[in-house]
Amino acid sequence: MAKLEGKVAVITGGAGGIGKETAELFLTEGAKVVLVGRSVESLQNAKAELDSFGEVITIKADVSQESDTIHYVKTAVDRFGKIDIFFNNAGIEGKIAPLVEQSVEDFDEVMNINVRGVFLGLKHVLPVMMERGGGSIINTASDASWMGYPTLSPYVASKHAVVGLTKTAALEAANKNVRVNSIHPTSVNTRMMRSIEERTYPGQPEQAYEEYKQLIPFGRYAEPIEIAKLVLFLASDDSSFISGSQYRIDGGMSANSN
Repeated sequence: MAKLEGKVAVITGGAGGIGKETAELFLTEGAKVVLVGRSVESLQNAKAELDSFGEVITIKADVSQESDTIHYVKTAVDRFGKIDIFFNNAGIEGKIAPLVEQSVEDFDEVMNINVRGVFLGLKHVLPVMMERGGGSIINTASDASWMGYPTLSPYVASKHAVVGLTKTAALEAANKNVRVNSIHPTSVNTRMMRSIEERTYPGQPEQAYEEYKQLIPFGRYAEPIEIAKLVLFLASDDSSFISGSQYRIDGGMSANSN
């Protein structure tokens, strides 16, 4: 039997590399999927790729805006009657520059999407799940949740914050059988890393790629499907007694850290 048969999943950042790969996997495992994103064109393209795998709808929303968050949650519930799985995945990398060269606006942009967006998703999805007596939430964090990365201070700060939100939400929702966990990828073969590479060494992104992958003990980036399979585990009943946990999926990167 499919792992997510009859389940309804909402995925923010749904048109991106990890979001779309996870959506496809969820669909093949029997879920109905709601993709949330800021770009109508990207959402339409993602839906066109996913339609053959199962039932998927798209909702344009800015996760940093409470009214948009209320809208995507309400639309999902109105359409499918419930939300069983919430992949709280939307995020941006922000400006690549030393901390002293980051503006307040640069900092706020990253925090608004990566922290405020996660908070708002939790705030409005949790009541839906708690009322039904169960559900699984997976927040996308990073290996930057416990390590520093020069030139990415707002991003690093935001991903540290996601850990605190995850742990607190897990404790508050445990008595309603709602599980809240976070995943912590290192570099993944997606648009985000292409952007970071190009902005690290403008015109020579391959140099950044070689340097970044050598930091990973496996000597390569993760593939989106590898992240998606971890999300599937946490979304499914296979992880029924797991909550408040941080799942490192980093090719051994964190073996040298606490």
